[in-house]
Amino acid sequence: MDYQSSIKLMGKAAREASLALSSISSVKKNQALLEIAKSLDKHRQTILSANLLDMELARSNKLETTLLDRLELNNTRIDTMIEGLKQVTELPDPIGETSDLETRPNGLRVGKMRVPIGVIGIIYESRPNVTIDSAALCLKSGNACILRGGSESIQTNRAMGMCIKNGLAETGLPSSVIQIINEIDRAIVGELITMSDYIDVIIPRGGKSLIERLIQDSRIPMIKHLEGNCHVFIDRDADHQKAINIALNSKTHRYGVCNAMETLLIAKSIAPKILPKLAMKFSEKGVELRGCNQSKKIVGNLILATESDWFEEYLGPTLAIKLVLDVDEAIEHINKYGSKHTDSIVSENISTTQKFMMEVDSSSVMTNTSTRFADGFEYGLGAEIGISTDKIHARGPVGLLGLTTEKWIVFGDGHVRQ
Repeated sequence: MDYQSSIKLMGKAAREASLALSSISSVKKNQALLEIAKSLDKHRQTILSANLLDMELARSNKLETTLLDRLELNNTRIDTMIEGLKQVTELPDPIGETSDLETRPNGLRVGKMRVPIGVIGIIYESRPNVTIDSAALCLKSGNACILRGGSESIQTNRAMGMCIKNGLAETGLPSSVIQIINEIDRAIVGELITMSDYIDVIIPRGGKSLIERLIQDSRIPMIKHLEGNCHVFIDRDADHQKAINIALNSKTHRYGVCNAMETLLIAKSIAPKILPKLAMKFSEKGVELRGCNQSKKIVGNLILATESDWFEEYLGPTLAIKLVLDVDEAIEHINKYGSKHTDSIVSENISTTQKFMMEVDSSSVMTNTSTRFADGFEYGLGAEIGISTDKIHARGPVGLLGLTTEKWIVFGDGHVRQ
């Protein structure tokens, strides 16, 4: 059977499974998640052995260090996946919730009901944990899913796919509820993103080149973010120690993540006092600093930044620094060069922070907070399937609610329209 026929069969099976899921109880969904967790624990050595094969091949292919970090599994990371599955079982099930129910003047009762989206296709690179996170959130939200991981994690995903099948079988759910594509042919992705008859939404999690390709070629709506060019703005009324701590944490807590700071904006009036301290701290952490002309006059060993640096998502130990006149110039810079992901202001001036929060056009806007908190778990969502920088359907970290939609429900008593 050719890959087109195989993928379409998966799509058809997923559509049928999604209809069956609409009548599955929360108890049964939670049981399936716990059985998957048990299977992961039971077969962890098989998973680690498979991951070792992926890591060896990735190293021989000279995969980037940040991608190697995302690819690698160990007992701690498997424990985290198991704990994540258990946490999802504790989340309230949104499916079937009704809201806005009101009685119209003619006696009709009209409201809304929370329902699954249907079938979700998830395309991702390097990160085996996404396999489990995605499966858990899709199942809990009543959606069937088709998962396509990167070729670099093929052995790991096959091993975890076995655990998922075991968990579904133990609970009496069809394996078509969660399907994993185990072929590495890139043409499969091209086929997957055209199957609008079977798949309702695509969620990509990967590098810029992958997302750009999907934006261009997909016939299916997407929940996505292209880049994480996040900013911290240190206002003239900032507490300097808070500012230093927040800037350091935003950049150096983890480099290869989409909510790490990539550009630091500093009010000109305080730059001579705070920038040298920051430069020394970043230098101690091994961060390369690229600054504007004015910042280079204060710290002479900065590399002179170019226009392209303001757009850049480095995903590594490199930081762009620009001095700005005030909050207005900071907002203007962020809205021009940012990626609408996460941006934070450090200031003790309430009117300034309110202006920043209102006028920065990003999915997460923060005050006196590290950008690293832009995360579904930190927001109380329990878990996330990704982050969206779009404005339609879901925005910011996407948890269970982001994988659902609403339908109108109407109750009558023999009503006919005159």
